[in-house]
Amino acid sequence: MLDGSLVQRLLWQETRLVWRARDVDLVFAPGGVTSPLVRPRVVMSRNLLPFDERERARYGWSPTRLRLEILRFGQSQNFVSADGLIFLNEFARARVTASLSKPPRKVAVIPHGVADRFRHPARVPRPLSEVSSSSPLRVLYVSSLAPYKHQCAVIEAIASLRDEIPLELTLVGGSDGSGYADKVKRSLSDAVAAGARISYRGQVGFDELDREYVAAELFVFASSCENMPNIMLEAMSSGLPIACARRGPMPEMLGDAGVYFDPERPEEIAASLRTLASDTDLRRRCAEIAVDRVKEFSWCRCARDTFSFLSDVANGKNR
Repeated sequence: MLDGSLVQRLLWQETRLVWRARDVDLVFAPGGVTSPLVRPRVVMSRNLLPFDERERARYGWSPTRLRLEILRFGQSQNFVSADGLIFLNEFARARVTASLSKPPRKVAVIPHGVADRFRHPARVPRPLSEVSSSSPLRVLYVSSLAPYKHQCAVIEAIASLRDEIPLELTLVGGSDGSGYADKVKRSLSDAVAAGARISYRGQVGFDELDREYVAAELFVFASSCENMPNIMLEAMSSGLPIACARRGPMPEMLGDAGVYFDPERPEEIAASLRTLASDTDLRRRCAEIAVDRVKEFSWCRCARDTFSFLSDVANGKNR
């Protein structure tokens, strides 16, 4: 049933889960939705998209939009009725709680961590004088192909710089199934035909993803809706200078370790890339600050704080 349709999974939660949970101290549902008959229970808020009206609207009236609306309703109900609710950052906590009918009972903010294999020293950047058409500056963008990830705007930005700075963009990530991937591929084809250096790697396995960061010299992150930008944290941990969207929790995570832009304005993305590419000292400084900031995002800390919160809820302690 858990490998079946949404209806089968919901039916499992309302029947078998309730039965199985009779003899446990607490049920932990990272997906954010579980049966209200299960008590005590802790849920997590891990997807901000259902709670951002502007971003949901990008999908029009489509199956994806319907799914997001159902998630928003189901998670909202669970967030206010659960015994404990975990957020991944302060931005998500403020955005989601403002949309709820009443405050959650107990709340904790516990960020995710970064796998150790992504951790590297800050990069020693190549000066622009060593960058050429035969050895371009390697730019990486890792993310699913989705409307709110703005890959088309990034492609347009890279294409606009083709006669100014030798850049080579690599896009990594699978499609979100909305049809946006087709739009990205058309934009990429047009940009390449005009002389831009852009390639699309498709989906790369998580076990191989760290190699993509190691091969890059500069990272761009153009998402306008994130709950916990794990990809950006991986890029920070890999010692890359970052051009980043000025949206969501990104400034909370990245701080002054990046150059920001409006992800819906290709000219701003281009300006950020130009600034980083042209200033070797800025790239070095951003990478060093990023590596230092990301040290606080540890899976050990995440596990410790999560189990501490679960214990508090199970024992009826206030937090």
